[in-house]
Amino acid sequence: MTGPGRWFVESPPAEPVESSATFERLYRAFLAARAALGLALVVAQMVAASLSSPMHSTLVLSISYAGAALALWLWPPLRRGASARSLARISSPHWWTAMGVDLVLFGALHALDASGVNYGALFVMPVLMAAVLCPRRLALATAAIAALALLAAAAWSQLLGELSSVKLTQAGLVGSGLFAVSLLAGELSARLAREEKAARGSLALARQQELLNQLVIDEMQEGVLVVDRRGRVRAMNPAAQALLGALSAELSWQLRGRRDWQPLVLALEQAYADGGITEQDVTLPQAGGIGRTLRLRLRFTRQRDGSEELCVMFVEDSRDLLARIRQEKLAAMGRVSAGIAHEIRNPLAAIAQANALLAEDATAPRAVQLTKMVASNVQRLKRLVDDVTEVAPGMQVESQLLDASQLVHETCVDWSVVNGVEAGAQSRFSLTVAVDGLKVLFDAEHLRRVLVNLLDNAWRHADDGPGAIRVTLAEDAEAVELVVRSAGPPVPPEIERHLFEPFFSTRSRGSGLGLYICRELCERHGARIDYRRSVAADANEFCVRLRRPIAPP
Repeated sequence: MTGPGRWFVESPPAEPVESSATFERLYRAFLAARAALGLALVVAQMVAASLSSPMHSTLVLSISYAGAALALWLWPPLRRGASARSLARISSPHWWTAMGVDLVLFGALHALDASGVNYGALFVMPVLMAAVLCPRRLALATAAIAALALLAAAAWSQLLGELSSVKLTQAGLVGSGLFAVSLLAGELSARLAREEKAARGSLALARQQELLNQLVIDEMQEGVLVVDRRGRVRAMNPAAQALLGALSAELSWQLRGRRDWQPLVLALEQAYADGGITEQDVTLPQAGGIGRTLRLRLRFTRQRDGSEELCVMFVEDSRDLLARIRQEKLAAMGRVSAGIAHEIRNPLAAIAQANALLAEDATAPRAVQLTKMVASNVQRLKRLVDDVTEVAPGMQVESQLLDASQLVHETCVDWSVVNGVEAGAQSRFSLTVAVDGLKVLFDAEHLRRVLVNLLDNAWRHADDGPGAIRVTLAEDAEAVELVVRSAGPPVPPEIERHLFEPFFSTRSRGSGLGLYICRELCERHGARIDYRRSVAADANEFCVRLRRPIAPP
């Protein structure tokens, strides 16, 4: 059905929630207006009866109308089932209880009144109600019924022999006015319906955009805070909560409410004072006297139509920033090193072959010594080239299901034989495998390489006492943990921060690739390697957490 009266008429079976709620609100408002009009009619009839001869018929009609209007307004069961769809038909009981009764009773009042009171203005109520809640055709039909009732009352007066020219003129003017009211009210309701639909669409888009923005902000690794001029936190994403040590319930707090946030307050005040975009580093005090350095980037929202200016703080841990920069440099260095290593292979092979030919003809002790020196350094360069090539970016690896217990045991036995040490309680080296048959996802050769590198590193730096080097393989609820412990002094902080960087070594003849290769191989297979200091054992530990296979459902 088309027309201005289509405000609440929808062809689909289920109406939108907003449309149903709006219809209910307007329907209740009209019912309240009808009840008020009924009470006003009763009061007017009683006043008229006290001043002149009573009109029992019009008083009874007014009381009946007031009672019916009040009952429909106050008793919800009478309104059950009323909707825009049910009011779109003239045969509907809801249409008759809301508008049909008004037309009949107001027509009867206008016809029975002999005191000269014009009840034609009362027809505005059902006409206006139909124009807002019903389709256009039904609204015009309601206005036509009201106009015909007025004309019928004027014709009845003419049949009774009364002078009816004035009534006929009044009936024509009021009927024309009712049509005008119906058309104007219907057009206004249609316009409001279109604006409401557009507003609902804009609200839905705004909510969707808000959810998308919230999702993006929540997933950001960078902390985001929205702060006003008074220092009150308006919004904070999980990354910012983790960086600042805040709970979600603390979002209503002032930044000035915590002493460890004072550097943020000073940065905020300075940014508002400068009135521009600022970027600076601040240090937040923490327990133990060790501060956390954060990189702040402050941006301001534009003021529009008197809106409040807000400051958006982007917070990032300086350690993460430096680590990301360092990782980018390492990746670039790895690509360059891989290219250089590839170019070195062929000349290095030629040097090794030429040295072998020279060694065959060398008889003098000095010549033999020099050829051995060349061969030793060639082997060293070949190992270095192999190491660089193995961890070159872009290398595709495939994890396999391995028996970590058996592989670690075999690797440790082979290593102990090569280094001339036997595992045991009184030996410098000991091995503990908590459970046999521990399954992990890794590559067999890569896992051997990681374990041998860690054992070689422990062999160089561990003390000489019994149990100074200890390998432990155990499992927990999440992963299989391989720990290589070496008793000895702690690693200095200035060295610890560079442990896993390439080409960093404390030995003059070290390549500095051992721990770097361990980390790269672990990351490629979804494992993780970390260094930690065991204060209880007075030892340094390298812990490798290996992935376990996913159990079948």
